[in-house]
Amino acid sequence: MAIIISRKGSASAQVIEKSDFEREHNLQEYIHEHPESIPVYEIKEDKRLLVVAREFETESGPIDALAVDKDGDVYIVETKLYRNPDKRTVVAQALDYGASLWKHMPDFGRFLNTLEEASRAKWNLGFDEKLQQFFSLEQNQIEPLLDAMDRNLHDGRLKFVILMDTIEDRLKDLITYVNQNSQFDIFAVQLEYYRHEDYEITVPRLFGAEVKKGLGSDSGTVRRKWDEAAMLDDARQKLSDDDYRAFDKVYRFAKETADKINFGTGSYGAFSPIFLRLSNKSLFTLGADSRLSFNFEWVARDNGQTAGAYKEAMEHIGFQFEPDWKVTRPSVLSAEWRPRADAFIVALRKLLA
Repeated sequence: MAIIISRKGSASAQVIEKSDFEREHNLQEYIHEHPESIPVYEIKEDKRLLVVAREFETESGPIDALAVDKDGDVYIVETKLYRNPDKRTVVAQALDYGASLWKHMPDFGRFLNTLEEASRAKWNLGFDEKLQQFFSLEQNQIEPLLDAMDRNLHDGRLKFVILMDTIEDRLKDLITYVNQNSQFDIFAVQLEYYRHEDYEITVPRLFGAEVKKGLGSDSGTVRRKWDEAAMLDDARQKLSDDDYRAFDKVYRFAKETADKINFGTGSYGAFSPIFLRLSNKSLFTLGADSRLSFNFEWVARDNGQTAGAYKEAMEHIGFQFEPDWKVTRPSVLSAEWRPRADAFIVALRKLLA
């Protein structure tokens, strides 16, 4: 395909033939510099991707590019040139990276650390700051976004983008078939590239979205935003009677003492209380999936003294943490936190006092 360029009022026009990316490295670099070349805005008008990291390491090898959106969805972007003989296996390769990221990423805090390093290396900004700047968010919108990323990674609810300079019909058919018959969201982007004088011109075309209902995290549906009643009802249905009583006890304590409670988004209800006299970040997140997460990494960034006191208080009642606790958000299941629910509340009251 060629494009025609002419000046307004001129009788002459110039035919610009399609150019080639010399290497896949150049394609990766281009989408990192110009994330709008992945046209997810064709699916949802306000959707944009921030390409955070290139060559993101997993147990199965490096992901070409890792991207996020303002809803907390995580995207694995695999780039291939049409002339690459491996292009027929690109979908399997992307899914393999996703499975590896889901299974072997040991802790969300470490995942965030990697993104923090990539963000500082690229933009000289922390990851939180870059999210705020790129998506025009308020500070209080960052924590729910990160919480959504955590849950999507934990649940393996990832999205995939196959980006090539030319996409053959068989690959389009494969992506349509997978999207039609699975819980995955896989999109293909054909990025045609042209050069004219000092200009680079790209024409992106998106495939695979026509069979999806949307771009939300829950298999194409809009991400659910929980409130108190819906969260408690979800916990009542999902948890055992003993677990629910403990969950409700911790929630009632938070409701009584917290300055603010953020409710989660996603496939199950969760809440994260903020005690402003201790930190601008939530100390913990408790979900109807029975997980209690200690948000050390967030609190340590905001107030190191509070983070240290909080960690010591939790260890005093029997929880154990790794040496790198400051850069993690460790979580425990109800078998570990439920017997300590009363002690947990007492320890938090002491911190607040």
